[in-house]
Amino acid sequence: MPARMQAAATSAASRALDLFDVADCRGIAAHIKTEFDKRYGVGWQCVVGANFGCFFTHTSGTFIYFSLKRLSFLLFRAAVAAAVSG
Repeated sequence: MPARMQAAATSAASRALDLFDVADCRGIAAHIKTEFDKRYGVGWQCVVGANFGCFFTHTSGTFIYFSLKRLSFLLFRAAVAAAVSG
């Protein structure tokens, strides 16, 4: 993820932590996803929590993983599946 987007991601997470209780991971994630969808177009996914695993495909250059307070944040834009002709 480009540095400018990384800064936007950490800023969005910080704002979300100001708006939501740290235990409301779903609300925090929804806030960040909505902000990125508005700013960079739809298709963003956000995972927030203290302990999670994941496995996914993302669009190149759209992935960031970072921690603030006691939470970890995973933000990425979902990869568009190629159409399969049959």
